[in-house]
This record gives sequence, structure tokens and C-alpha cells, in this order.
Amino acid sequence: MGSSHSISATEIQQLSKKTGFTSDQIEILHRRFKYLSEGRIKLRKNDFHRVSNLESNPIREKIVNAFFDNRNLKNEPGTLEEIEFGDFLTILSNFRPVQVTDEADEVEQIRINKLRFLFNMYDCDGDGKISVEEYKNVVSDLLSKSLSSEKDASSSVAEAAMLEARHMCSGHVDPDQQYEGITFEDFLKIWKDISIESQMYVRFLTMETTRICK
Repeated sequence: MGSSHSISATEIQQLSKKTGFTSDQIEILHRRFKYLSEGRIKLRKNDFHRVSNLESNPIREKIVNAFFDNRNLKNEPGTLEEIEFGDFLTILSNFRPVQVTDEADEVEQIRINKLRFLFNMYDCDGDGKISVEEYKNVVSDLLSKSLSSEKDASSSVAEAAMLEARHMCSGHVDPDQQYEGITFEDFLKIWKDISIESQMYVRFLTMETTRICK
């Protein structure tokens, strides 16, 4: 898939089946990819500065890092320096809204995939658990634009969340036993009443591309 060629119909069909995007959406996103990469066949982290919708996002760095996290692409540890269009589309599929035509089992799988993606964003060291320190960093990012962004506030929110997680998910843990962190199974329980499948999205389909490379 070169920088001067259009994506083929066969590739579009394969990617549509894998990601759930329509053919039209894939063609749009392919143009966005070429715009971000300035025509190269692979995308790098610093290319994301062209995404204006991410500029004011308090967890911008974590979102960008997620595109290069191998756990989100091959369910393997490690990070990538560059990604191809197929990888880009795979990551974006985690932000695809649920369609009214989706079956119940498909909706549930989309929900689990979105939560796994979100869990990986919190689990920065990839050990399979979200520690209080990792959660504290996320809270700090989210509070960074507010007047309550002091470290004490972040610590309090993170520690309270860990206590709540322990209460909800770890009844088998003895009272004097340390709660090491939120596992993915815990994470599913914590988010069970939140419709993440309809709330987690990003506006790549409407991104400005006036500087797109031909």
C-alpha cells in the first residue's frame, strides 16, 4: 500500500470484515492516514500532532501511545516505532460506535474490546494490573486543567478508587492483605453498568485534511 496509490477494493473488503468500518469510512480513514504520515506508508508518534482534536485532551499522550502498544494489535507485550494503515485502523476500531444492526453478542464483544483497550491505557507497565500509582497518574492527567490538580487530590482520588475496587471485586482478600491492583476481571466488574460501547469514540472521520499528500 504505497503513498501514491489508492487502497485496493480487496484490502478494503478485508479491513471492513476485520474492523467493522464501512468501505466509505475506510477510504476516508486512509486519506486521514496519508495526511498524518505525509504520504509515508507508516505512521510515527510525532505525526499525531496534526490531529487537532487531541490537542486539548488531558490524556492525549496515553491515547497516542495506545496506537503503538503491541498489546492492542497482537495481544503481545512491547511497543512499536511505526504502524501501518491496517494497524491504525485496528486501533481506531476500538472507538467505533455500536451500530443498530449489531447483534447482542457483537455488542458485548465490542464492549469487552473497548474495555481491554482502556485497561491497557491505564496499565502502563503491562503487568496485568492497574496499581494505585498508575491510577494516580491518570487522575493527575484528568485533573491537570482544573484547580484541583494538586498531587494530594490525585492521590486521594486514586486511593479511594482502589478501596472501592477492592470492596467490589475482592471479597476473598483478607482485611489485612494488601490489594495489589485492579485486574482486567475487576475492571469488567467496575465498568459493568457504564455503557462504554456508546461513549468511547474519537473524531477521525471529520478531521481536517487540507494538507493531504497526493
